[in-house]
Amino acid sequence: MSSLVIRRATSADLPTLGRLGALLVQQHHDFDRRRFLPASTRTPHQYAEFLGSQLDDPDVLVLVAEQDEHVIGYTFAAMEGYDYKSLRGPAALLHDVLVDPDHRGHGVGRRLLDEAMSMMQGRGARQIVLSTAERNESAQRLFAHMGFRRTMVEMTREIGTE
Repeated sequence: MSSLVIRRATSADLPTLGRLGALLVQQHHDFDRRRFLPASTRTPHQYAEFLGSQLDDPDVLVLVAEQDEHVIGYTFAAMEGYDYKSLRGPAALLHDVLVDPDHRGHGVGRRLLDEAMSMMQGRGARQIVLSTAERNESAQRLFAHMGFRRTMVEMTREIGTE
């Protein structure tokens, strides 16, 4: 594998981040069509627009994995304060980590996570918290291998339908 660079995302990366974000949305929808939003033709633009709005926030970290001058993955994390809804103190929240399907299985996700955790620790985070789809077993194996432990279980039930 050629040299992999992990770096902060820039506005020039947004079209690729939008495409990758749409893959993330569709992957989750495929896991559970009743729980997760479907991707649409507008999702890449909307996701890119959202991540673009986060780039200058000092509490947010958007990193990309770049190989041969092509972005092949990203992670999105943020420092957050006390959250009494989830009974959690200040922590870094890992919102997204995604590697292009053509580049999975080569340690890209691990490198993105390592760098995000290191940078968040440098910002004072003493804990990093994430959620993962119940059916995303490969991600759960990666997270467990990297020292994450299960702490919450989300459960969903549709109401008003038969």
